[in-house]
Amino acid sequence: MSQALPLSPLNALTATLGRALPVLPVVAVIALLGLPVTPGGEGGATAADAVSGLVVLCCAVRLLRGRRRPLSRTAAVVIGLPVVGIAVAAAGAASAGAGITGLARYLQVFVLVPAAVLLLVRDRRDFRLLAWSFVGLALWQGAIGVHQFVTGTGASYQGEDIRAVGTFGASDIMGMATVVAFGLVCAVGLALGSGGARQRTAAVVCSLVLLLPLAVSFSRGAWIATVAALGAQLVLAGLRRAVKVGAVVAATAVILVGGFGFGSAMLQERISSITQVADAPDQSVTDRYTMWAAAVDMWREHPLTGVGLKGFPEHRDGHASLALSSGSDTAGAGAAFRKQPLLSPHNMYLLVLSEQGLIGLLALAGSWLALLACALRGLVRARRAPSGNGVPPGLDCALVACGLLGWQLTDFMYADIGGPSTVLTAVCLGLVGWWALVDPASSAPRSPAGHVPVAGPLEEASAR
Repeated sequence: MSQALPLSPLNALTATLGRALPVLPVVAVIALLGLPVTPGGEGGATAADAVSGLVVLCCAVRLLRGRRRPLSRTAAVVIGLPVVGIAVAAAGAASAGAGITGLARYLQVFVLVPAAVLLLVRDRRDFRLLAWSFVGLALWQGAIGVHQFVTGTGASYQGEDIRAVGTFGASDIMGMATVVAFGLVCAVGLALGSGGARQRTAAVVCSLVLLLPLAVSFSRGAWIATVAALGAQLVLAGLRRAVKVGAVVAATAVILVGGFGFGSAMLQERISSITQVADAPDQSVTDRYTMWAAAVDMWREHPLTGVGLKGFPEHRDGHASLALSSGSDTAGAGAAFRKQPLLSPHNMYLLVLSEQGLIGLLALAGSWLALLACALRGLVRARRAPSGNGVPPGLDCALVACGLLGWQLTDFMYADIGGPSTVLTAVCLGLVGWWALVDPASSAPRSPAGHVPVAGPLEEASAR
């Protein structure tokens, strides 16, 4: 009986790339966010946005070639629900150009790219590949951010160019914080739910490394969302493990900040400012509260349909109080000083409420809540699955999905879509959608005739 010869490294690499070919365009979207953003540039499509369009096109081609039903009824309703509010708000936009631009952006982020990612991911190996891609991008951006902090070449913060912004520049100070937070959430999920010692060790190391760049981003919203997401992941993974991991993370944070003094005074001041938003808020918090009030005022005038897509900047001055400043100061990281106009309420829920009304908010938030409920149901199912090594199969994917969605829903209370990193939100929603809406226990979805197609969006049997 002849034995199969072991594959050469080149052949093994070719086989791996061939197996991962359907999700490589999604990996390319993530990788392109590591490229530098033009200093001072803002708005407009980026290379990652362009490739996300190719991801949608690749998915459409695969569906046509496979001649199979793309989504189940549940998945189609959950993913397509935001279209209702988006279309109504686009029709009510102040101009046709604003309506079309807003429609394209919202469909890209909340419908088309998530649906394409959901369909291109076939099994848990593809899911883990994308999760590790998030971690890799976070490590790259985090390394640049820490270098900016140490060398004083970052964005301006309290008169010093020390704020870590990665390659996103001073005009998108949330970009690096978002990327690093996504990577941290993925790494923690992979560490808590993995049965393999090698992957678990690598994920733990990455998690600890990513704490520093997240800290020196000085982003309060990202900190709050990350603490909430990681806390949820730890609880969902098991209380005993939560206590152990929490102790390790706390000890690492104390060593980095207290022992080595990485910006300890500024970090303490920034952290303490979170609890001072009501008593003695700084100007950025005052601006945010003022824009929140303006968004609510817009909604009261147009409760069902809002003021239309891209309508917040046009209606802002008519609803904001005199407490609103002329803009936020940005400088550093290769860009000159400039006033950046405040064109959104920095709260996704209030942005949707003001521009799309109750119809849009119920449709969009309803889609997210349905994803969350289905993702948690999948996590419960994964925990009940039999395991040979003490860790249920697929628990890492469940924790990553729940953590990413939890982070995004929390962060949306302090931020909204905008900037190059927005396309990552679409990829995240696609990953969450795959876990929540495609049964991880089956090898492929059944067709209406009852047979199992050869090539489906999930091939878990081949991953074991």
